[in-house]
Amino acid sequence: MVLLALQFGFQPALTRQYTPSTVCKSSVILVQECIKFCIAFSLLYLSGGIRSARKDWTIYSWISVAGVPAALYAVQNLAALLAYQNLDGLTFNVLNQSKTLSAALCCYLVMGRRQSMMQVIALLVLLLSALVMERIISLDFLFQGRTESSNNKFDLSLFEARHFSHGVAPVLMASFVSGLAGAISQKNLQGVGSRNPYWFSMELCAFSVIFLGISLIASPDGKMIQEKGFWSGWTPMTLVPILTNSIGGIIVGLVTKYAGAVRKGFALIFGIFISGLVQAPDTGVTTEQLMGGLLAGISLWMHATNPSSGGSHQVSSGKPKKD
Repeated sequence: MVLLALQFGFQPALTRQYTPSTVCKSSVILVQECIKFCIAFSLLYLSGGIRSARKDWTIYSWISVAGVPAALYAVQNLAALLAYQNLDGLTFNVLNQSKTLSAALCCYLVMGRRQSMMQVIALLVLLLSALVMERIISLDFLFQGRTESSNNKFDLSLFEARHFSHGVAPVLMASFVSGLAGAISQKNLQGVGSRNPYWFSMELCAFSVIFLGISLIASPDGKMIQEKGFWSGWTPMTLVPILTNSIGGIIVGLVTKYAGAVRKGFALIFGIFISGLVQAPDTGVTTEQLMGGLLAGISLWMHATNPSSGGSHQVSSGKPKKD
């Protein structure tokens, strides 16, 4: 949990500092997926689960199970990297928690899993935190029901074009795609014929590499690689955020398995706090960011400690379903 909080808190700052804006984003994601594959393979090998994991494996099952989420995760990674480079760490981490909202919605649509009333309220608080942080809803309106300058409670004028198009929009898109991909992956991992999580990670990584490789044929990143080379814009330190992000994915799985989702939520709360500490000496923390982070922390705590008592809701088809 401590490692997860540290990784979550420092990741935006590391990515923004050591990943140049001129670097080919597809090359970064390709290397990251290869490193994740190697880490997952190593852990699967050490656990002695390779033989059982590959039993009954076929190319068709690989495509059907990992194809869609792998493509979604590839899009998410590219969008998140763009947002990393254009948002400060605290703003990124708070806005990125909107994936909790998208995950709740997508888990209901894909798996029929409902939210408790307190969890629904928590998701609304999370949405409010993002609106406050981006100054769409002013603090004056939030606490006093009025604004200083006008009668309009919403202020969209503070949305700078590049800040929104290269920062806010990509992180929100990455969050939604993450929720959808996570719901599909969870169904594949927990449903009938579920897969070993390390093996499934390897399948996702392999499919992501193939998907990105094909996309390079006609994408601007592909033309950039042809003209300047695969490692254009890279420095030795570019590997630092790639390694921490890859290891972070493994840590999330370990915390979820051995500590549970509730404690994972607490680790993310401390991660938001660490993001603020990291950012404070550099650019400072605004009142809106402080309040947005506080609301996001409260939302994560409410959502993690008030699970639905009704379980998942499945539409009957006449056949028993494994929850």
